[in-house]
Amino acid sequence: MSSAPPLFVRDACIAYGDRVVARDLTLDFPAGETTCLLGRSGVGKTSLLLWLAGLLPGTRRLAPVAYMAQSDLLLPWLSVLENVLLGFRLRGDRARRQAAEPRARALLRDVGLGDRLHDRPGDLSGGMRQRAALARTLCEDRSVVLMDEPFAHLDAVTRLDLQDLAARMLAGRTAVLVTHDPLEALRVGHEIRVLSGQPFVAGPPLRPPGPVPRDVTEAAVGALHARLVGELRGLPA
Repeated sequence: MSSAPPLFVRDACIAYGDRVVARDLTLDFPAGETTCLLGRSGVGKTSLLLWLAGLLPGTRRLAPVAYMAQSDLLLPWLSVLENVLLGFRLRGDRARRQAAEPRARALLRDVGLGDRLHDRPGDLSGGMRQRAALARTLCEDRSVVLMDEPFAHLDAVTRLDLQDLAARMLAGRTAVLVTHDPLEALRVGHEIRVLSGQPFVAGPPLRPPGPVPRDVTEAAVGALHARLVGELRGLPA
C-alpha cells in the first residue's frame, strides 16, 4: 500500500439528471483516516461516494480507490475466492492475482468464510455474501477505500467483529464510510460529517476522542451518540 493521500472536494456540483444533490460543495477527507458520513435516507451520501469514485457521469476518480457498494455484487458463477480476487482478474494481472491469493484466503478466514472458499454466492446467506464483499474490498489493498453501508446486513455480533476487522485493515488508509448508524460511526470513524438539506451541505467535522475501534460503553462515546441521534432526529425527512 502506498502512502494514503487526502481527498479534497472543491466547489463540486453533484447531480442526477435534473436533480442537484450538492452545489458548490467543498470538503476535506483527512489522509490516513476514516471519515464516516451520516444523514437521513436520500440526502445524498451514496451520491457523494459515487462522485468520489468517479462513477457519476462527467466525473473522474480523485485517486485509485477500492469501492464497496451497498449490494454485494458477487458474480454467481464464480466461487467465493474467485469473487474476492475478481479485480485482479478483470485487470488481466495474473501475477498480482497469484500474489494476492494468500491475502484473499486470510481475509476470508478473518470474516468467517475460510471454509466456504469454493462455494458459489448462491450457497451463502445474505450476511455471508456481505462479508465476502468486504473481503474483496480489503483485498484490493488500496490507499483510498470507499464503503457504502458495509455492515448493514449483518447480525449485531458479526457487525461488531467486522467493524473491528475493518478498523484494523483500514489503518493508515484514507477511507470514507457511509452509515445510517451513529454508534457505528462513533466506533470506527476518526471524523464524522452529518449531511443535511436539499441540496445537501456537510456539517462541521466531529472528531470523537480515542483510537478506533472505540468502546461503545465509554461515557464519552455515549454522550456523543445521544448528541448525534438528537441532531439526526432534528433533520427534515
